[in-house]
Amino acid sequence: MSLVIAFIGKNGAVMAGDMREIAFEGETEDREKLEKELYSGAIVSDAELEKKAEELGVKITVRDDKNKLEERDGVLVGEVSSVEGGVVRKRRLYVSAGNYAIAEIEGSEIRVTAQGKGSNFIAFGNDTTKTIANKCFKDNWKKGNLQLAVKIIMLAMETAARKTASVSKKYMLLQTASNVDVSGVVEKDLSSS
Repeated sequence: MSLVIAFIGKNGAVMAGDMREIAFEGETEDREKLEKELYSGAIVSDAELEKKAEELGVKITVRDDKNKLEERDGVLVGEVSSVEGGVVRKRRLYVSAGNYAIAEIEGSEIRVTAQGKGSNFIAFGNDTTKTIANKCFKDNWKKGNLQLAVKIIMLAMETAARKTASVSKKYMLLQTASNVDVSGVVEKDLSSS
């Protein structure tokens, strides 16, 4: 689980996603213990993560080059994933100016779980990263514009990277002024699953 944040405004939308992907190998109990500590915010640095993994006998592979965002037909799409018991679960966020949709994917099955219109701020990630993102937004949002939303999202990404090893320091940021209805891109995904 990583961090994908979006702001949907009436004149545009912006989305950011970190680039970290962590693979865990080892005994189930040890992996789960490491993941719990990591995603609770108890492990702050990469060095701490490596040390804790070694203590538990868990092999980790950390990559900071996974692109979790794309732009399709004027719609920004971001995705986070997790693996539990060999089952890959994904949450996908679709945004453009004034509208958004959220889908959950398990295996080859995709279903829309939420959609809306108007301004909104949405964060996908573990509880720690979502709390950080929501606090940055709550503390800094003053009925601003898209430029302020971009600054706050950048602050949230940088703050999360400093406070937890579950997020990379590098992140991608996409922006669109398109107000195309996101349902067209969602429908394409639903029909191709």
